[in-house]
Amino acid sequence: MNEQRTFEPVKPAGEPLVWVTAMGLAIGLTMIAGLMTLILYNGIGVFWPKRVALVEFDEAGATRFQGGLHVMGIVTIEQDRDLRDLTPEQLQSENPDDRREKQLFMGNRDAFGQAFAFFNVGDIVQITYPPNVIRAERVEWGDAIFIPVRLEDADGETIAADDPEFDRVLRQRVREAATRRADINRIERHQIGRINLQMRELELEERFYLRIEERTAAEEAALRNIRQRIAELNAHYEPLAMEANALRQQQRQHTLVYEVVTGAERRLAVGDIIGYHYPNRLTLGGRTRLFFAHIGSFLSGYPREANTEGGIFPAIFGTFVMTLIMSIAVMPFGVMAAIYLREYAKQGPFVRSVRIAINNLAGVPSIVFGIFGLGFFVYFVGGSIDQLFFSRALPTPTFGTGGILWAALTLALMTVPVVIVATEEALAAVSRGVREGSLACGASKWQTIQHLVLPAAAPGILTGLVLAMARGAGEVAPLMLVGVVALAPNLPIDSLFPFIHLERKFMHLGFHIYDLGFQSPDSEAAKPMVFATTLVLILLVVVLNLTAILVRNHLRKKYAAGTF
Repeated sequence: MNEQRTFEPVKPAGEPLVWVTAMGLAIGLTMIAGLMTLILYNGIGVFWPKRVALVEFDEAGATRFQGGLHVMGIVTIEQDRDLRDLTPEQLQSENPDDRREKQLFMGNRDAFGQAFAFFNVGDIVQITYPPNVIRAERVEWGDAIFIPVRLEDADGETIAADDPEFDRVLRQRVREAATRRADINRIERHQIGRINLQMRELELEERFYLRIEERTAAEEAALRNIRQRIAELNAHYEPLAMEANALRQQQRQHTLVYEVVTGAERRLAVGDIIGYHYPNRLTLGGRTRLFFAHIGSFLSGYPREANTEGGIFPAIFGTFVMTLIMSIAVMPFGVMAAIYLREYAKQGPFVRSVRIAINNLAGVPSIVFGIFGLGFFVYFVGGSIDQLFFSRALPTPTFGTGGILWAALTLALMTVPVVIVATEEALAAVSRGVREGSLACGASKWQTIQHLVLPAAAPGILTGLVLAMARGAGEVAPLMLVGVVALAPNLPIDSLFPFIHLERKFMHLGFHIYDLGFQSPDSEAAKPMVFATTLVLILLVVVLNLTAILVRNHLRKKYAAGTF
């Protein structure tokens, strides 16, 4: 009699771990998406023009504010108040507004002493949006929020704010001031800046000859020639300085008289206004145009007001140039080291020890590399270069101080283990048959590596470069020791000979974020800039990585036949 047997399905081993890992991946992606959303929302929101509110308080709120019954500004935050700051009456109140607060950006830091303030929601009687309010971006003291009164000229002519021609004339005066400001910048930054650099070099030469106690006739002639050239540069400097001063005087010819919310009248030179708009009159199209104009000025402008105002172009440029120099420096050394370890070195305990050391080097804290870069690159290599080629400038260092070259080499040293490991893996992935076939045809080992192995491994090598660029572009700690500064007056690449100035200090987006977040005198004003700069840094890293990835994919398709 045949017995019928039943078989239970066997559950795949490890299936719960698959779900655990999938859940971990989902949590990680959610956290990344949340962080990016937060940065994107706060970073983009900085540039969107918001309406200006006129807030009216009751008597208790006016007493607590100590500034009157009204305040005018932009609502930035509404949140629950800290329970420790509440009075017993507010804790027992049935009105939830008594336990909430609004943060307003009031502007007019020169008038109020602060640009931001918190107010109890329960103290607010009403909020209105007057149409005649102006928000103006100024050269100094941040933005101003006010109601215009009149426009005064140097010859005594005035135009009242309710005159139909007021806005047209004011915009024309602001455009003229912007043109003069550009001329002043051209004269002072480029023409006078070029003279100052030449004067500095000549003064260092003069100081060198003056240190010689008994000068020869040739040295005396050289000293006279230097002093003559200094006199000629001073002769060129004087008319340029006078022209710049004349333009600055013209910037003060027109004055805007305005009224702040307290009723006090104040005066503002039109030449100090960068731009202005009526935030409560803007349509959606007007807000959109102003939004993109703000982004453009932020990306192309120079910082002002302790980096809390203006643009970040020097930081973008410095980050890009430093990352580019780092990539150029790290690739040859990383690839050559990987080729030797994989193709030429005899495998054994020594090579294994080297690989272990390389892997350990990748885990060393970045500040350690900064200290090494300061001691080796700056003091030793840079000091030696100064002794050999710039001895006349001593004791003023040229290369013996922090600069973009030493910063790039320090980060190249920090990221070279990533390139070595990725290159070794890419070389190992090339089929052994490719090597043997090439050698059988009579090619040398180096010819095989050069023409077959390296092209086939190029996508993997570029993967290492992508990882190195991503890490190097975001590092800050080592840069603080080897060349980055909060404000650099000159870019590392400009129109002055020799055009590429590797000894100059530079600005960096990562350090700019640190400086805004932790060193700014006005943390509330700097907070929006922190998010905006963080967003730009992420986008810059993404652009650099995408460029390398596109090149890698192109090479992968081109040499796909060589990887069999």
